[in-house]
Amino acid sequence: MTLLSRVLVANRGEIACRVFRTCRELGIRTVAVHSDPDAGALHVREADLAVRLPGATPAETYLRADLVVKAALDAGADAVHPGYGFLSENADFARAVTDAGLVWIGPPPEAIEAMASKTRAKELMGITPLGEVTDADLPVLVKAAAGGGGRGMRVVRDLADLPGELEVARAEALSAFGDGEVFVEPYVEGGRHVEVQVLADAHGTVWVLGTRDCSLQRRHQKVIEEAPAPDLITDVRDAMYEMAERAVRATGYVGAGTVEFLVADGTAHFLEMNTRLQVEHPVTEAVFGLDLVALQLRIAEGEPLGPEPPAPHGHAVEARLYAEDPAAGFAPQTGTLHRLSVPGGVRLDTGYTDGDPIGVHYDAMLAKVVAYAPTRAAAVRALAGALERAEVHGPVTNRDLLVRSLRHPEFTGARMDTGFYERHLGELTTAREDPYAPLAAALATAGGHRFGGFRNVPSQPQIRRYRTEPDGTEHEVRYRHTRAGLAADGVRVVHASPTRVVLEAGGVQRKFTVAAYGDGRVYVNEVALTALPRFTDPSEQRAPGSLLAPMPGTVVRVAEGLAEGAAVTTGQPLIWLEAMKMEHRICAPASGTLTALHAAVGRQVEVGALLAVVQEEQK
Repeated sequence: MTLLSRVLVANRGEIACRVFRTCRELGIRTVAVHSDPDAGALHVREADLAVRLPGATPAETYLRADLVVKAALDAGADAVHPGYGFLSENADFARAVTDAGLVWIGPPPEAIEAMASKTRAKELMGITPLGEVTDADLPVLVKAAAGGGGRGMRVVRDLADLPGELEVARAEALSAFGDGEVFVEPYVEGGRHVEVQVLADAHGTVWVLGTRDCSLQRRHQKVIEEAPAPDLITDVRDAMYEMAERAVRATGYVGAGTVEFLVADGTAHFLEMNTRLQVEHPVTEAVFGLDLVALQLRIAEGEPLGPEPPAPHGHAVEARLYAEDPAAGFAPQTGTLHRLSVPGGVRLDTGYTDGDPIGVHYDAMLAKVVAYAPTRAAAVRALAGALERAEVHGPVTNRDLLVRSLRHPEFTGARMDTGFYERHLGELTTAREDPYAPLAAALATAGGHRFGGFRNVPSQPQIRRYRTEPDGTEHEVRYRHTRAGLAADGVRVVHASPTRVVLEAGGVQRKFTVAAYGDGRVYVNEVALTALPRFTDPSEQRAPGSLLAPMPGTVVRVAEGLAEGAAVTTGQPLIWLEAMKMEHRICAPASGTLTALHAAVGRQVEVGALLAVVQEEQK
């Protein structure tokens, strides 16, 4: 048996912090690797040692197997944990680790080769991907052969779109995983995404650790997960267990893995096996009372598992908190995370703390919030309540979407499927409104806690303007200074200070917590407001047809032949931006003429940057 003493985590952010936490509890020293933008990141601060990977992009840093192995040797590590994403399912990386005399905390390279490539995994399970696609095959799903997380995946409903979607999928897969292989398979609509957690040691013991439902997804990336999957037909569940164990034994698998299925019409369709720890592993940990990372480490040390896993109890639900705007096509958001705090009683796994920057190079996930309770209904209620009360100040997030999703009758009734957001996104992304929030913001900054001298004449109304973020609704509020303090029409100002405002209207007192960070943004009970000048600056106005960058990122592609004076049509893709390992298309808003083009391949742009201008044709 090999007793580990120092582990390097070949990853960043939340998963690196998660592995470090267990290592500390076991007395194992830790090593972080980091890109230049991550030099001050939480996972670097939490590790005992840290090694720089020069560069900024994943391809320059976290996807460089040679640099990561060298970092482990230079830091005196005796083992490497891959986390998830990046090189976690790269068999060549696993071999490089073991060839260097280090312990690989994961499955054997041969098992990764058999299962980490989705094409080879399907062949092993007796499933053949589509060859030449015809209209009769539609809709189909273009999918990256390596990695996961929704990158390199595209649904195609029109055969004419297939070549372009293949090209985009290859680019995304290459950027995220260092492997541009993609394949095409039938797209089954209306199904549930259900997966089985497995754990195997080197002595022939296999644990099947129940199911997880991961049906709520955006861009094929999971958003809310739970264990166990609710209301599964027993025969379907047993069939998934049998297939999962068969996949493990057929490949000589060792370590933690997940076998994924699409359940539709009473049948479980094999999707893939992820040869790594999953993002959503905490819900399984909660239900089984296990630490899966600790078990990974024990297995890597050569220890056997017990003959049977513990019995599951209760229900757990996890929500992924992303820096993104669901109402704007889930566009990634960047900036300073001023504040991230959730109430007690739930688990928070994160790679960020207050004041950390959210950049453009990596995944947009800020944190995972997990609630556990004896019943599903209680766990769902607890998670929704914790998210609603959480303080999340900084870039726009999907927090309100998560709360509304958890309270939607389809989800509470366990009737969800992978098309949930296609059906309900509009109703779930309406702006968070509180008619009193702008007034509370104004009063908090009005010096209402100070009282001036006596006046014989009433003061003139003070006017403040605010814009609700991210929807852009503008508000104008008025208040007055009086001998008794601050006053506003229709309400009684009970208290007003820079951090707390209490208003009374209709006999009901409403309490507001106010936070401001010096960038013009004010948070009032989690309603985000931007203070506006009383009059609009004419220089800030944009020409009609201006195409602005919806997020900061890098221009990776411009439509072939696109130049000033070119004719464009409504919806035509013109410019491709890459941000947080996803590609985003900027399309023509109308048919007309391109009168300006400022985008160029390789150019870094900030949110709101002018990319191009389309002058709409006159009808």
